[in-house]
Amino acid sequence: MQPNRPLSFDFRLTLAAGFLLLALALAWRQDSNHPQPVSLTPSLTGQPEYCLTCHSNLPEISPSHPVAAFGCVLCHGGERLALTADLAHSSMRGGVNPSDLRVAEQSCGGSECHSGASATGRDHIQRVQTSIQSTYTGAITNVRYTFGAQPDQTPHFGSIDIRDLTSKTGITTLEAFNPGLESNPLLQKFGENCLTCHLNATPREGQPAYARQTGCAACHSPATQGEQHTLTTAIPYNQCNTCHNRGNYDLRTMTFVERSDQPSQRSDDYYQPIAEFTQCEYTLDCIDCHTRAEVMGDGDLHANQASIQYLQCKTCHGTQTEPPLTKTLTDPNDIAFRMAFLNPVIDLKLGDTIIVTEQGEPLWNVRQRSDGNFEMVGKASKQFFTFRPVMGTACEQNPQEQESQYCHKCHAIKR
Repeated sequence: MQPNRPLSFDFRLTLAAGFLLLALALAWRQDSNHPQPVSLTPSLTGQPEYCLTCHSNLPEISPSHPVAAFGCVLCHGGERLALTADLAHSSMRGGVNPSDLRVAEQSCGGSECHSGASATGRDHIQRVQTSIQSTYTGAITNVRYTFGAQPDQTPHFGSIDIRDLTSKTGITTLEAFNPGLESNPLLQKFGENCLTCHLNATPREGQPAYARQTGCAACHSPATQGEQHTLTTAIPYNQCNTCHNRGNYDLRTMTFVERSDQPSQRSDDYYQPIAEFTQCEYTLDCIDCHTRAEVMGDGDLHANQASIQYLQCKTCHGTQTEPPLTKTLTDPNDIAFRMAFLNPVIDLKLGDTIIVTEQGEPLWNVRQRSDGNFEMVGKASKQFFTFRPVMGTACEQNPQEQESQYCHKCHAIKR
């Protein structure tokens, strides 16, 4: 048996060189699996970030949120200097959706962004959080009252716990509705089956027609456009349908009954088979008629949807004795110009006369022509429509009957 001999110097040198080459090869392989860092320094933060190293193929999210100004971290959070996905995403807000209402204040807030003063129309987050679309209090209140869980229709509960001590409606507090505390099994089923439409809830599973996100993105990031990384004010009607036209709730069993028909044309897709409607109601998109206060809230807590929606047929068409309310734009800082800038379907100019609602909200996409008639440009479709006011026509409208059912008597489309 030979005694152990020390390795020669040359052999040890060769072995060390081999290990060194192996280490270099492994390092090269690991480095080659990662793209070269791409740095971006957004003008609004002045801090470099490396998100574009992996996300350079994403399109601009919107013209009002250019990546050169905002970058990614300002809205999404995350570790701006990280070069691995796990670390970079470890502190993101709201996962892939920074507009989820649980984190929207941190992601989208700020006096110059979406939590500014109501006087300048920048209080979007506060208005959305207190809106019926967020609280769902109308449905909760009506169902609890119907099944005897409360003596009247005074709102006590919403989808979330929320306070608004300055609310002008007299409703200042809503407690989070907990169906598990209800003694009536039908109210428990209501909690299980019927609370998937409000902005704080993830949508029902199933058909792609239900596809939406939560918070602001539920409306402003339409899944129908086939791209999640987008924000738009041109919201098509079928995005509204993800909550508003998927079927009906059976109040006897507290279950959701999906639509069984397969709409092949817009009029059938827009409305359910039992509905009556006029041509303008299905030709336009929801956002062409419903104002942002009706949809996003006016900053106060409301009891139900009816208490916030106020637009009527006469808002655009007027009555036999009164034309629609209008305003001539004389201030370059009028909010109508900002709204038209964010959705550039119409080239508003100083001196243009537009329709305004009884609450003073501008219908900035409806402009009066020199002949006294009006033109509307679809906010989502970009289509042009012209119409004349009721005043001076043979219409037999009763000015006091402004619900759509009265106009349907003469103007309903036959299907």
